[in-house]
Amino acid sequence: MDARIIDVLRHRVGKDERAAKEHDWYNAAILALRDEVIDRWIGSTRRTYEAGDKRVYYLSMEFLIGRLLRDAISNLGLTEVMEGALGKHDLELAALEELEPDAALGNGGLGRLAACFMESLATLDIPAYGYGIRYVNGMFRQRIDDGWQVELPENWLAHGNPWEFERRESAYLIGFGGEVNPQGDGVVWVPAEEIEATAVDTPVVGWRGKRVNTLRLWTASAIDPIKLDAFNAGDHIGALTEQMRADSLVRVLYPADSHKAGQELRLRQEYFFTAASIQDIVRRHVQYEGDIRTLCDKAAIQLNDTHPAIAVAELTRLLVDEHGLEFNEAWVLTQKTVSYTNHTLLPEALESWPLPMFEQLLPRHMQLIYAINSRVLREARKAGFDDAMIAAISLIDEGGERRVRMANLAFSGSHSINGVAALHTELMKETVFADLHKLYPTRINNKTNGVTPRRWLQQCNPGLTSVITEVIGDGFLDDAEELSALNAFADDAALCDKVRAVKRANKVALADHIKRTMGVRLDPDALFDVQIKRIHEYKRQLLNLVETVALYDQIRSHPERDWVPRVKIFGGKAAPSYHNAKLVIKLANDIARRINSDPSVGGLLKVVFVPNYNVSFAERIIPAADLSEQISTAGMEASGTGNMKFALNGALTIGTLDGANIEIKDKVGDDNIVIFGLTAAEVAARRADGYDPRAVIEASLELSQALSAIATGVFSPDDRDRYADLIGGIYERDWFMLAADFDGYAAAQRTVDKRWEDPAGWCASAIRNIANVGWFSSDRTIAEYAKDIWKVM
Repeated sequence: MDARIIDVLRHRVGKDERAAKEHDWYNAAILALRDEVIDRWIGSTRRTYEAGDKRVYYLSMEFLIGRLLRDAISNLGLTEVMEGALGKHDLELAALEELEPDAALGNGGLGRLAACFMESLATLDIPAYGYGIRYVNGMFRQRIDDGWQVELPENWLAHGNPWEFERRESAYLIGFGGEVNPQGDGVVWVPAEEIEATAVDTPVVGWRGKRVNTLRLWTASAIDPIKLDAFNAGDHIGALTEQMRADSLVRVLYPADSHKAGQELRLRQEYFFTAASIQDIVRRHVQYEGDIRTLCDKAAIQLNDTHPAIAVAELTRLLVDEHGLEFNEAWVLTQKTVSYTNHTLLPEALESWPLPMFEQLLPRHMQLIYAINSRVLREARKAGFDDAMIAAISLIDEGGERRVRMANLAFSGSHSINGVAALHTELMKETVFADLHKLYPTRINNKTNGVTPRRWLQQCNPGLTSVITEVIGDGFLDDAEELSALNAFADDAALCDKVRAVKRANKVALADHIKRTMGVRLDPDALFDVQIKRIHEYKRQLLNLVETVALYDQIRSHPERDWVPRVKIFGGKAAPSYHNAKLVIKLANDIARRINSDPSVGGLLKVVFVPNYNVSFAERIIPAADLSEQISTAGMEASGTGNMKFALNGALTIGTLDGANIEIKDKVGDDNIVIFGLTAAEVAARRADGYDPRAVIEASLELSQALSAIATGVFSPDDRDRYADLIGGIYERDWFMLAADFDGYAAAQRTVDKRWEDPAGWCASAIRNIANVGWFSSDRTIAEYAKDIWKVM
């Protein structure tokens, strides 16, 4: 490896080893490793073609892949080799790994799940492509200025990306607008605007390198990047308009959609990457198989949420308009090929688009959606559905502003619709898809999410991995469910000492990083209480903050009690147009400023909000966490995957009976998790029965005092009304049941204190968490998809 790195450094990076800087060595290491990856990548592709295997195509708006260097080295089993080669030049692999920027291709759990799935597909030797957008600036880089979130471009591609390969031969024209004209027995869509999508491929290495699959991301360019006549006439900016329109498609993940221009850009983005992907899939099938009618035998298209739902109409369009199938035959083939994963029960998150805008941008697709809708509604009428049920399953929402419902399109055009946790799947049947489920009762199924244990245990927590290997061997590296062998050692004092030593080392490392980057000192012997996830009212960071204020008040009021020292760690981004979520971030920082400067609680309570939370930061925080906050309003979190990562690294969960928390509780046992709060059924009943949050607040002294302190400006003396409306919403409506669950949450936190005061008992529970969450591996999840939905295993 040393000779290969030196050769690459000289002949591809262009540097002599005596003159090379750290970034030169970083690029040389990646390019040397990449040669090994490419050989396996080509071999994997050849095997697929020679065997005529069916491929999985995973369409997702996000792929939150994080850094790739450590992942690829580890999965190829070359970590020691690379460390040795670099060590000869007084270089540390860990230091070079820090130079790699996080790929800004996602934001939250949806994108991280897609990344875990891609790694597991390769690990299980399943031929697959991931399809998405090559975002130039991602969602945004988060900076905290005076406690406020500031959004800045994430320039992760500023110095290129050594992992990617442009595929100029895989380029497709993507149309918008125009008109649909008759042509013989069919029609032809004549777009008013066309943009070229070009593929950029990144290899995805599976565990032990048995397969390398492809993440194919699309970049956009205008057909004519400059209008020379306009440029020569002096309109230098206007001459570049077409290229700027194309560039806007791949600049930013989730542009703000609080205005029409943002909504249109989102729809254009979704169609752009989906149409390019579907064209690529169909082209590949016809090129190698010939008969388009066998598409479902060779391709399984999985839609990750509603963002790529337009694939249903686009595939139907290609089959009818380009390949001459009759509509009914095309529709059946589409359904046999496509499947859809639902990730939310929030009505506002089930995408819909204003019909006039949709029809203007995609006139041919609108015609096909009307045809699909006609077929679906006739089936419903034939099945005896009444008008209300028919209105609910229609692909067109006729109430008020007419809108195209993308979730209903995805459901109608798929043979399989899966939820991502047992509770979520049952609630899908009862709520958002109740009537569609009655019409198509065999389509909904459950596939509980999972995370890859390679990145989320082996790579991010090598100390714990080493301790586990000493005790039960290394079989768990190939099958995470073999971690269950740890159960026999859960009460072993020697093992407990080693696990605690690893946890403390991880906490020291995190504390050092936070001190170095933020200037905040943390006590590694305190309980590290962590809530890191997208900022949203249903995830209830606000509940955690209100309880933090109540705890602060209690510590000051009762200094004589033996309080457990706590460090509250928050992290996550708020959507740019989500006012309340951004207020929650400001509140967290206001509370931190007040508490961290108060000597009366010094050493007992610290609060820190880490800026720009991403995959790499999660890899630091999760191994250091003692307590995992999974406190969403019951019935609103589809699954969660952070809950799995924390438990796998030996953190105890405090949470509601929501999402995958329920299944985690079943696996780890009631004694090894802290559950509180209303159930999903109880939340629904409260809402239906006329819930009065004001009465609940007035009956709880701790809650009313904490809310009053926040609302009256105790934590915002520069603007005493800053949080008045935020807190007023809890008094008036409390849709997310913060008040209803507060007392239960506060009581649960005090039970956490008692557990923490029993180090041996806490450690035994931590070990039982590690031992019993191997089932939540994405390998298990993907195997279920492969057998039940895609039929590739």
